[in-house]
Amino acid sequence: MAQETQQTLSEFVEAAAGKFGVPGVAVGVWAGGRELYACHGVTNVDSPLPVDQATLYTLGSVTKPFTATALMRLVADGRVELDAPVRRYVPELVLRDERAAAEITVLQLLNHTAGLDWRMSVDTGEGDDALAAYVAEMSGTEQIAPPGIRASYSQIGFNLAGRILEKVTGLTYEQAVASLVLEPLGLSHTTFSTADTLTGRFAVGHNLTADGTLVTARRWKDSRANNPGGGGASCVADMLRWARFHLGDGRAQDGTRVLPAELLRRMREQTVALRGSSLCDAFGISWFLRDVDGVRTVGHGGSANGQFAELLIVPERDFAVVALSNAGPDSGLAFNQSVVEWALEHHLGVAHRDPDPLPYDAARAGEAAGSYENEVMTLTIADAGTGLTIECAIKPEIRAAADTELPPDLPPADLGLLPGDADGYIVTNGGLKGQCGYFTRDESGAITGADLAGRLFSRVTVAA
Repeated sequence: MAQETQQTLSEFVEAAAGKFGVPGVAVGVWAGGRELYACHGVTNVDSPLPVDQATLYTLGSVTKPFTATALMRLVADGRVELDAPVRRYVPELVLRDERAAAEITVLQLLNHTAGLDWRMSVDTGEGDDALAAYVAEMSGTEQIAPPGIRASYSQIGFNLAGRILEKVTGLTYEQAVASLVLEPLGLSHTTFSTADTLTGRFAVGHNLTADGTLVTARRWKDSRANNPGGGGASCVADMLRWARFHLGDGRAQDGTRVLPAELLRRMREQTVALRGSSLCDAFGISWFLRDVDGVRTVGHGGSANGQFAELLIVPERDFAVVALSNAGPDSGLAFNQSVVEWALEHHLGVAHRDPDPLPYDAARAGEAAGSYENEVMTLTIADAGTGLTIECAIKPEIRAAADTELPPDLPPADLGLLPGDADGYIVTNGGLKGQCGYFTRDESGAITGADLAGRLFSRVTVAA
């Protein structure tokens, strides 16, 4: 039976990688007290090496739980309080909204309720002062909401949380996470250093060109100041060890106490609900909390330039799945989602089903059509007369100012409005297939924003 289970996983992973056209993938499953792995394909279509359990992938936002767990260790030691204002630890913090700068708490950074925008388009270099310089750049940051009012996913918030780690420990962010988390847990293949990565086997991202050709992504990871929110790299074996730690009682596999059990559990408890999003139903402390077929799941996804990572655990079933892939969203993201859904159904009998959209309604479609934006990206929702489409793109001025390669934009995809919640919607095809969101209205009832993947995009124009 064990051999059959391993073979079944390997066969599914190989077939899914072929179906979605992903060059190289790594999958790990913890189920029934056993670790199962399936690796398939190559690290790089130009210089191919076989993917194995030690191959490093960029984690993107799957890094965020590492940052949060390191801060929870400081909470356990009494060196940080979750409800304390961030300025207690980072007194130099300045925002355009002085009241917000004074009121934002540590917890609000970790559960995305600080009212900060998604990202800042700045690169403060690769020196040890990168995070300090990044925080100084926040002086021009606008609030999208007062602190504590609503959830909106924020890379800025987690990078600021990384600065707290630096200020309290006196170490760089990378040194702090290594000493507080990576070393105690034996995560020897998890790193933030490109130099360290180059000494081992690592996967390179791939993106599709306009003519459908798969090409290697030349930028491997984000700038250093984005490390707390998305700059980690790891392999499937380390990630499954990390998942097992978060399924446990706060001890490493060698028995070393890393975090009190009650604080580990607190990270998985709901702190704020998230409305109408396929990202999750609620945020814990960094974790995405979601009920699938009546079962509570805890996880996080991440994206980089042509690479995607997914980690999901089910505490009540002592189950975990990790999926790493090295191709753009039409391929890698779809592969990861298919692996997670297959593993849940195959091992736990838990099935995910997307909601069905309503038939086309011209009045509602016309009301929603228009342009929306945040600091870095734009959403364009268009009414084709028979249905809505959605296009998500990096702003042209951001691309023009970038001195490194940025991921390509996705082509427009179909969008359907959902029943029950008059302002809910779902993307029904393309790289964002299955992503849900909702429209925000002001007191007069006019649509003023659109949430997608937990991020708020403010309305700029109404379609003519």
